Amino acid sequence: MLACVERISVSPVFVARSVELAELAAALDRAGAGQPQALLVAGDAGVGKTRLLEEFAAVAGARGAAFALGGCVEVGADGLPYAPVASALRALHRALPAEVERAAVGSEAHLAQLLPELGDAAEAAAAARDEYGRARLFEHTAQFFERLAADRTVVVALEDLHWSDRSTRELLVYLVRMLHDARVVLVGSYRSDDLHRRHPLRPFLAELDRLRTVQRLDLARLARAEVAEQLHGILDAAPSPQLLDRVFTRSEGIPFFVEELAASHQQGCSAGLTDSLRDLLLVRVEALPEPVQNVLRALAQGGSAVEYRLLEAVLGLPEDELIALLRAAVDVNILRPTADGDGYRFRHALVREAVADDLLPGEGSRIKRRYATVLAERPQLVHDDERTTRLANYWYAAGDPERALPAALDAAREARSRSAFAEQLHLLERALELWDRVPGEVLARLRPGADVESYPLDPADPADPSAPSDGPEPCSRSGPRCVDLLAEAAVAARLAGERERSLGLCRQALRLIDETADPARAAWFLTLSSRVCGPGDQAKAELEHARRLIGDGPPSAVQAEVLTRLAACDVVEWPVEEDLDLAESAVRIARQVGAETVELHARCTLSSLLVGLDREQEGLAELDLVLPRALALQDPDLLSRTHVLYTDVYEGLGRSAEAVEVARAGARMARINGLLGASGTTLRGNLAESLISLGELDEAADLLAAAPPELGSAGERGFLARMRGVIALLRDDLPEAARQLACCIEQSAPSRFQFQLPEAELTIRLAVAEGRFQDARAELLRQLGAAFPRGKSRYVWPLLVHGAAAEADGYGLPAAADGRPEVLARIRGAAAGLRRTLPLERGWSLLLDAELARADGRSEPETYRAAAEALEATGLPYPLDLALLRAAEAEAARGDRAAAAGLLHRAQAQAARHGDVRTRREAALLAERARLRPADGPAGPQPQGGPEPEPAVFGLTPRERDVLRLVALGRTNRQIAQELFISPKTASVHVSNILAKLEVAGRGEAAAMAHRLRLVPA
Repeated sequence: MLACVERISVSPVFVARSVELAELAAALDRAGAGQPQALLVAGDAGVGKTRLLEEFAAVAGARGAAFALGGCVEVGADGLPYAPVASALRALHRALPAEVERAAVGSEAHLAQLLPELGDAAEAAAAARDEYGRARLFEHTAQFFERLAADRTVVVALEDLHWSDRSTRELLVYLVRMLHDARVVLVGSYRSDDLHRRHPLRPFLAELDRLRTVQRLDLARLARAEVAEQLHGILDAAPSPQLLDRVFTRSEGIPFFVEELAASHQQGCSAGLTDSLRDLLLVRVEALPEPVQNVLRALAQGGSAVEYRLLEAVLGLPEDELIALLRAAVDVNILRPTADGDGYRFRHALVREAVADDLLPGEGSRIKRRYATVLAERPQLVHDDERTTRLANYWYAAGDPERALPAALDAAREARSRSAFAEQLHLLERALELWDRVPGEVLARLRPGADVESYPLDPADPADPSAPSDGPEPCSRSGPRCVDLLAEAAVAARLAGERERSLGLCRQALRLIDETADPARAAWFLTLSSRVCGPGDQAKAELEHARRLIGDGPPSAVQAEVLTRLAACDVVEWPVEEDLDLAESAVRIARQVGAETVELHARCTLSSLLVGLDREQEGLAELDLVLPRALALQDPDLLSRTHVLYTDVYEGLGRSAEAVEVARAGARMARINGLLGASGTTLRGNLAESLISLGELDEAADLLAAAPPELGSAGERGFLARMRGVIALLRDDLPEAARQLACCIEQSAPSRFQFQLPEAELTIRLAVAEGRFQDARAELLRQLGAAFPRGKSRYVWPLLVHGAAAEADGYGLPAAADGRPEVLARIRGAAAGLRRTLPLERGWSLLLDAELARADGRSEPETYRAAAEALEATGLPYPLDLALLRAAEAEAARGDRAAAAGLLHRAQAQAARHGDVRTRREAALLAERARLRPADGPAGPQPQGGPEPEPAVFGLTPRERDVLRLVALGRTNRQIAQELFISPKTASVHVSNILAKLEVAGRGEAAAMAHRLRLVPA
């Protein structure tokens, strides 16, 4: 029988996938040109996904690309953390050891979380010590692939994503977003028929769909002619019509089932072409000798792949006998050696599933227990990165709660050390499920829980590092309490983004805690709950409750944390002096108990409050204390926070050059620490903002263009969109400015003052540029509906100036006349409470006074000149350009053409230097209206020999054409005089001459003729 079976093999012909293989090859070519590619291969089980990847691997190898295949492992509900990525990295390390180690230089501690062979385990655990550990891991992984792909194209294929863990899915999405100009191809495959409505892969696929950069390849089932071609290749002869009909009908076009049916036909077994697909999958297994079947049953319970030495220990067979049995299964193509040659796996997962499902009740748990017992005794039999999770799953599947609970806790710690928060949560929830099923004496032997920052430990609890210990690894006398386990699970849920689950765990813990007997623990959970709730009244109420519980108690890290977060509730919106007292108390208490990280974060909060209360120098002094200590601690979170705060304070003070310097240093720090996707987004926006303030539009635009479109929070993405909108407006690209403003509004953050005031300013400026003065007024009034707090002058001054400018630009328009006095009065009222001590603030204040006068119909060139002088001292081109332009306009209106030309020359020169296209255009229009030549310095009217005059039409002079343009716009004689800097009487004479030359009866006919004959621009 075996002699017959040994003739059976995988189909020697590759059928019906030439289009998909060509798509993969084309993606390989694009990646070779520096365009990273991402593809998803989807199809039913057995449809040929693995075969397609094998063929693609051959194509990639022939073209000199490195190909690494990683497979997801079916263990537990969500799989092993990063299992497919780790196996792909291991394959790359085997194939390119020197190149991989070079690419990993500087990132060893982080990459060791994925592949322990690349670094020290202790360093890897330290790299994952805080909530940004995952962000750093993801960024360092992206940098690793960029460096590795510098010399050759790298293909990373991950199979069976339907079994993938959440951390792997999130890392894959991050790589798709972040890999730019890298010669990398990412390919993932999954069973589409396994995706039920609540399958965890569905949100992942939806997120990739939103990126619109991922190519989908859906493998269809084979048609009848394609099944015939496959059968011909397997049987080495054309199948009979009867055989083809039966195989096509039973296989339903699934290539794997075609192969199995062909094998059944070749064997001539009595089962023949069975009607049951389950029986079809087992027919060749059941034809094997019983000892071989026993090996297959044991292998099916070990997971997707099992190491040879582990399998040997589980079966307890002599080595020669085991190898003979394995060879029999390999020869009939039921088993295959793993890619690393270290173990065995079923050729297809469907066969493994069928074998596992065929086990008798109790048989599977007995085999799982054997795996768990062997692995517990000989942990070196599996890779370090898989050991604890596999052991936890073996004990759990074996139905042994006493061993499954401690194993789950160990696996949860392992997941935490790898920044796999979702998998940590899954394991901790399993531990909570097992808790009541484990005897108390077992709980007493467990290692203490609550491995979370600032968690209040009992004074005598040996988990407290300061408590005395008689052994190297002391254990709690009573074991971890359930609330301690809930604390770890709640933090894991928060870090995994499961906010509702984290809140539920906090509520569950608070029901178990006696607030009177254990106020510190209750306060800790309330603080965590406030973080999960996000900013708002509910979060503040939770913190107030926590403060009442421990406010008069002994100093502790929890107390300092509560006070810090309570003080920070108002830091963005409306800080008050009481918040300062809270922050200062938090600093003092944290220092007293030695909680250095809590103290430094409290100082950062104190700095923000001081700045918000117009005490910037004191705020900078606090940051000066934090930065060196954060550097000594090498705490990335503190370092990123201080750099963000520094840039914000410097920009608010008008010290944009210093802000740029600090932001660049912060960006370097963020990249080194893998925080480009976290605080790096804010730093990028702050750097762009300061570059714009300095007039470096090209550099700012390049910086923003390089930002991944979906990185950061919605508020941060809105911030970047606003910066792009400001650049577009300065470049006079109104459609792009409108598009970016719409994006900004769509993703606007809840903070009114920090984000919405600049957003409103841009809205007003764009509305004025498009002639929508009523819309500009409506937006201004919407923002003036509430008072402004201290410390927000940097956002309020521009809003008021551009709002007043909108009223001035609309002066004389009938629709804008109604209500103008009330609007101007409200602007003056809002400005009355703003600070005017800084040079930039004084400049804005003077500019506002001048614009308010213009909105009243008065021209005050001296005020504009004073504003320009104050603004020039800041070294910032904006709003200096606006002050110079308005000063030139005011001087022209007064009749001082020489002064007007000089100011206009300065405005145009500065606008040209900084890429301010809009100011240059407005300056050119002013020069045309006032007949100035700013490029020639302070000269009066254009001299003889200037540009050729426009050809006369209907005998109209150039000045009459200027007047006609304004008549066509509906301007009165007084308005024409104001815009052209002439007297109303002169304007009236020009209008009379125009009517005579055009031979029309009135201004309406003149306007109609001008438009009809294109005498004025449309």
